[in-house]
Amino acid sequence: MRAIPSLALTLLLALQGCTEDSKPSGNAAEGDAGRGRLVYLAQCTACHAIDPAKDGPLGPAVKGSSRALLEAKVLRGSYPPGYAPKRNTAVMSPQPQLTPSVPDLEAFLH
Repeated sequence: MRAIPSLALTLLLALQGCTEDSKPSGNAAEGDAGRGRLVYLAQCTACHAIDPAKDGPLGPAVKGSSRALLEAKVLRGSYPPGYAPKRNTAVMSPQPQLTPSVPDLEAFLH
């Protein structure tokens, strides 16, 4: 079941290089909210709500998540130092394949 979202993300990332809009903005730290939305829909909505401002069936609302939180939770399955989680669970597994998408996710969630 996890293969379908992974395949969707792979196709999305492959196709983003085929568009005019995918040219770098000059600042590697900036993300693209449109790409972040697509990654979020493909990878996050199984547990988080389609609307990131709302709680999902397993995951809490994630609107406004900081880069530090995204990097810690999405990439390593942990929390940044001093962060108090909204839900005290360890259900989410690390997804290091999303490393290049963190700036885009951050842009979408803000």
